[in-house]
Amino acid sequence: MITGIKRKNKRRGSQQIIEQLDPVISKGMEGGKYKPLTETDIKKIHSTALDVLQNLGVGNPLPELLEAALRQGCSVNENGRLCFPKSLVEDVISRAGRDFVLYGRDPKHDIDLSGNKVNLFGAGEAVSVLDLGASKYRPSTINDVYDVARMVDYLDNIHSYSRFVVPTELSEDLYVADINTAYASIAGTKKHTALTFSDGKHVKPTLEMLDIIAGGEGQFVKRPFCHGGGCTIVSPLQYGTDNCEVAVASLQLNAPIWVVIAPQSGATAPAALAGCLVQSLAETLASLLLIDLIKPGHPVIFGPWPFVTDLRTGAFSGGGGEEAIMSAASAQITNHYGLVSSVGAGMTDAKSPDAQAGYEKGISIVMAALAGCNNVSESSGMMASLMGCSYESLVIDNEMLGMVMRAVRGIEVNDDTLSYSEIEKTIQGEGHFLRSPQTLSLMKTEYLYPNLADRSRQEEWESEGSPDMRKRAENYARKILNTHYPVYIDEKTDQKIRDKFPIKISKDIIKPNSNRF
Repeated sequence: MITGIKRKNKRRGSQQIIEQLDPVISKGMEGGKYKPLTETDIKKIHSTALDVLQNLGVGNPLPELLEAALRQGCSVNENGRLCFPKSLVEDVISRAGRDFVLYGRDPKHDIDLSGNKVNLFGAGEAVSVLDLGASKYRPSTINDVYDVARMVDYLDNIHSYSRFVVPTELSEDLYVADINTAYASIAGTKKHTALTFSDGKHVKPTLEMLDIIAGGEGQFVKRPFCHGGGCTIVSPLQYGTDNCEVAVASLQLNAPIWVVIAPQSGATAPAALAGCLVQSLAETLASLLLIDLIKPGHPVIFGPWPFVTDLRTGAFSGGGGEEAIMSAASAQITNHYGLVSSVGAGMTDAKSPDAQAGYEKGISIVMAALAGCNNVSESSGMMASLMGCSYESLVIDNEMLGMVMRAVRGIEVNDDTLSYSEIEKTIQGEGHFLRSPQTLSLMKTEYLYPNLADRSRQEEWESEGSPDMRKRAENYARKILNTHYPVYIDEKTDQKIRDKFPIKISKDIIKPNSNRF
């Protein structure tokens, strides 16, 4: 059974002077104060999306969906497209699963997705990696899937993991790729993990492997620490057979289904941002209907991810203000429905972890978080319009995400924090607040201190060789990669998995090795 709980996330502390005794930030902080759309805007977008579903319909439904939909009063129009009555869509929105938890293998990693609680997810599906200090990308491998997983495991402000990269060397056998991706992910982190399947038939054997890890047959579904889903729509308004089959098959995991819908403005969706939001919403509702009509009330992570096209070239652009505002608006609309929201943010077009990457990631992630998105995805490590991943960017973004969550936390206003008595005592005393008991107390609870951002004096920076952010991130990432080798699958269980499944990642890769990076 999937239920909602609340847990507090403890920080491991700052690498530098101040140890955070009490959490300045935590996953699941409440957002939603930023509202890019008015209530009238939302009603108009919602109404138009329902018109699209009722009058234009969605092409290529699975036979299983078609059968269930026709029983619920849907129809097929003269163009062979499945049309959903407005009343049915609104009924499904009302009964859809909400306020649920994504479980970690360790309860401290459980993620509460109720209300407007903000959580920061890692994901990406890139096909290339920028190595530490490198200036050229190389094809990503299964070793990278594992290495990024253990970095995410170490970094506090990335709350969940989905493969950031694909194992390109396994592309000729997609079953082997799916099994190995799941294995490498679980070996690298105890945080909740989203799994990617290229074929619905791969879900069952993966579940068998997850049962072995969880302690025996039937154990995984009691506390599912992974979930599946897919990009169930081929825009504009056509169900994608393979991904729909994956989403439906993923119901076997007894975990929420993540549907991600990414029409591209001016290419596979209208160039008008409002029109792109309408189509994105209609397509995500069609994906919710896919799951709900087959298994009513099953939890769905609702992912309208409207993408942007650079109309000068026709290429996808992950950065820029248009992407940021549409992602925040999508979160706001989903929250208006009371569903669990997911958007893509942090999808910079920059090729290097530089100033462009910083401002593109920063503006999109902070807007989505302040809008109250439950699942801000693509939030770390992704580069080159989602085609590449950078280890240095991972640690830079982790620190940025901490600052984003500090912004989400906001300012607490009460009699103590208004500080009238502190001001009175100080102006009648020492004339500064540095030794005030309030200052010493709040130093550890009100302020978040960076690991990487440079707050030193100019002379100190110069004496260290004038390192830039990327160089500091390289050193920090190298330390993590050479030392953090968690053992999350014991040797006996690991051998049982290797005897049953075609695991390609070497045992040597998952053992401590300080010389790999």
